[in-house]
Amino acid sequence: MSDWWCSMMPQEWRKFLNHEVKVTAHDNQQHEGWVFTVDPVSASVVLVAFQEKGGACVKVVLGHAVREVQVLREGDEEMEKKLKSLFTPTGSQSFSAKELKERKESLRSWLEKNLIPVTDEGDVLRVANVLTISAPYGAEQCISSNEIILARVQSLVDSNPGQKDQK
Repeated sequence: MSDWWCSMMPQEWRKFLNHEVKVTAHDNQQHEGWVFTVDPVSASVVLVAFQEKGGACVKVVLGHAVREVQVLREGDEEMEKKLKSLFTPTGSQSFSAKELKERKESLRSWLEKNLIPVTDEGDVLRVANVLTISAPYGAEQCISSNEIILARVQSLVDSNPGQKDQK
């Protein structure tokens, strides 16, 4: 019976995200919690159970062991935020689409002002075809195999006066 779970497409698993479920495993063990994600390769379910004291318990039910998934309660936007906050590093910020666009434009103009060749490729800024900067366009998002260029561009990104206003 577990074949049905493993043979589902990722789009089908999405309907379980952020919902409280009861997962019955092949050995009749039952696991309850909120579905954070389903691994698309192994079909494993990541469940989060919030504890009364304030913490959370995370369980992974391996995909091959899933026999039945029953939705107990549907989640909402607030639950989605609560689940995501568990796995977001402390001190990290989330930006709106408008803020990301402003950060990208600010960084692009700062790099150009400093005579750095930069091209806008959608969600990524490419510097001299050897370095990329992805959202949210900070020094930590710079990627390059050339360590010298990486260090210099990261230093320049950190010194961008437009980004300091938005931190």
